[in-house]
Amino acid sequence: MNILMVLTSHDTLGDTGEKTGFWLEEFAAPYYVLRDAGAKITIASPKGGQPPLDPKSDAPDAQTEATERFKKDEVAQQVLASTVKLADIDAADFDAVFYPGGHGPLWDLAESADSKRLIEAFAASDRPVGAVCHAPAIFRHTTGIDGKPLVSGRRVAGFTNSEEDAVGLTDVVPFLVEDMLKANGGRYEKGADWGSYVVVDGKLVTGQNPASSEDAAKELLKLLK
Repeated sequence: MNILMVLTSHDTLGDTGEKTGFWLEEFAAPYYVLRDAGAKITIASPKGGQPPLDPKSDAPDAQTEATERFKKDEVAQQVLASTVKLADIDAADFDAVFYPGGHGPLWDLAESADSKRLIEAFAASDRPVGAVCHAPAIFRHTTGIDGKPLVSGRRVAGFTNSEEDAVGLTDVVPFLVEDMLKANGGRYEKGADWGSYVVVDGKLVTGQNPASSEDAAKELLKLLK
């Protein structure tokens, strides 16, 4: 099975002067779940090349078994350093797509025409689309074949307003994932803040936060079995 992972290329946290990017654990955990299951993984990003890592996700207290494994895995590091440009990706080459979060996607992937085109192609052909934490931002402008927002009437999860508030970025982010999913007609669900919570609706898999990333990847795999 061929699986596409899409990471952000955006590294600026609004006008705070701080850096952002993708969240390490949300990439590493799904990467190994999928790779260990025998998947061939291609990684893409809007700009291609090395995507920016959110420095907070590299802090000692944010490390997990998967991130420690990644730090010892030179092959995975090389794959990550040479992501394919999103515009050069053909959706037809893949069985599923998975979007790790971090705050970066709120700025670039949410607004990317290339990302929108990909997601709509996967959805139209009933292939799995997964997104975790802030990555459900990618559904901001996507539509289904009926012309309605892709998440309309569907069960979805994503970073909660209360989690955004807890990290002090409610007034920094361009929009709140929870509010956007609800505004697009999504049947938004959530579990406890910072606990794993994953929702599957048809071929759409969404996870609430970093703790949900491994479980979201496992649910994506089940849809491919």
